[in-house]
Amino acid sequence: MPVDMRTYLGHVELANPITTAAGCAASGTELAQFFDLGRLGAVTTRSITMAPRAGRPTPRMAETPSGLLAAVGLQGPGVDAFLARELPWLAQRNVRTVVSIGGGTVAEYTALARRLTDAPGVTAVEVNLSCPNIEDRGRVFALDGAASAEVVASVRSVMRYDVPVVAKLSPDALDVVSVARACVDGGADALSMINNPLGMSIDTDAMRPSLAAVTGGLSGPAIRPLAVRCVWQVHAALPGVPIIGMGGVLTGRDAFEFVLAGACVVAVGTALFHDPYAGLRVLRELEEILAARGFHRLADAVGLAHRPPGATTRHRTDFEESPL
Repeated sequence: MPVDMRTYLGHVELANPITTAAGCAASGTELAQFFDLGRLGAVTTRSITMAPRAGRPTPRMAETPSGLLAAVGLQGPGVDAFLARELPWLAQRNVRTVVSIGGGTVAEYTALARRLTDAPGVTAVEVNLSCPNIEDRGRVFALDGAASAEVVASVRSVMRYDVPVVAKLSPDALDVVSVARACVDGGADALSMINNPLGMSIDTDAMRPSLAAVTGGLSGPAIRPLAVRCVWQVHAALPGVPIIGMGGVLTGRDAFEFVLAGACVVAVGTALFHDPYAGLRVLRELEEILAARGFHRLADAVGLAHRPPGATTRHRTDFEESPL
C-alpha cells in the first residue's frame, strides 16, 4: 500500500512534504525544463523585494568542506516584475507557490505583503527574517524576538486570512526557541528553519577572503546537524506549529531525520545546484523509507523521535487542539 504523503502547512494541504528552499531555484523556471513542478509539494521562490536588486559583487560563492558559502544579496527583479511575470507563470501551471519576501524595514515587509494579498497563486508567504533592519543599525531581524514578531504581525495583519504566514528563523539567534515563540505570538502560522548560518573562508592562494562580501551564508550537509537541533528544540517547545525543515538535505534519509525531529515539510536547497532532480529523488527515497518502516502516513512519523516507545501517534487534529 502506498504511503499517504500528504501534509499540511497551516490549513493548506500539500500533496507531499518536499519543497525547494528559497534562493535555490529562483522562481522555478529553471527546474521546469527538467520535470513538472507540480510533482513537488510546493515551490518556494527566491526572496522578493520591493525594488529590483542587483545583488552583491562577485565572487558570491565559495565551496567549503561539505558546504557552500554564498553572499548573493537577494538579487531579483522586484515585486512588480514578479507579479507581472513569475507568479502568473507558476499559477498557470497550478504550482503550489510559497513566496519568500525580504525587506529592510517593517514598513517594507508590510508593503510587500499588501501587494501579494490579492495576487492569485500565492499558497503561503515565507518571511525571510535574516535581513538587516536599517532602522536598528543593521541588526538582523531574526536575531531579536521582538523585532521578528513585529515583522510577522505586520505581515499577518495585511495578508489574506487564508494564506499562511511562515516565519523563517536563523540559527545565529542566541535562543531560537524564544524567537520562534515570539513569531507564533505575532501571528505566524508556521515556522521555517534554518536560514543559513553566517560563515567565512579565506582563499589561501590570494590571501584574501573568498567572498567579496567577506562573510556569507553557509549551506549544505555541513549545517544539517545544526538545523536538526533547531527543528528538534522548536518542535519540543511548540508541538502544534508546522515546521518546514531545511539544511543540507541530500537524500531521503536526511529528509526523514528532519521529519522525525518535527518537520512536516522538508526543503531541498543546495543539492539542486548539482542535481535538478534532487527534490523528486528525495521524495521517492523518503516514501521508500517510510514504507520500509511500516508507516502508512507521513503524518505518523512527524516528531516521532520525541515520543517514547509505545506512545500513541499524534494526528493533525491533536495538534490543532494542543495549547501553544
